[in-house]
Amino acid sequence: MAETDGTTAEYHETDTERVLQFDREGRVVEIAQNREGYAMLMVREGGDELERYYGFDMALDHAAELLRDDPGALPVPEAAADMGM
Repeated sequence: MAETDGTTAEYHETDTERVLQFDREGRVVEIAQNREGYAMLMVREGGDELERYYGFDMALDHAAELLRDDPGALPVPEAAADMGM
């Protein structure tokens, strides 16, 4: 887990996905990718897929926009740093 300025980030893996979950003031946004790490990144909110991106930076930008936060300020746990194609 990582935290900065009111936004927390938690990375975990399921049987099928790598998931980076952000929480800011109760609003939860996820960036997910398949376990193999080669598919597009999905940005989700409330379990609903909103968009897909090839680049991690673009997915982070979208997540930050949804959270009303600065993309450069989002905490990214080390285990999630290699997400994206």
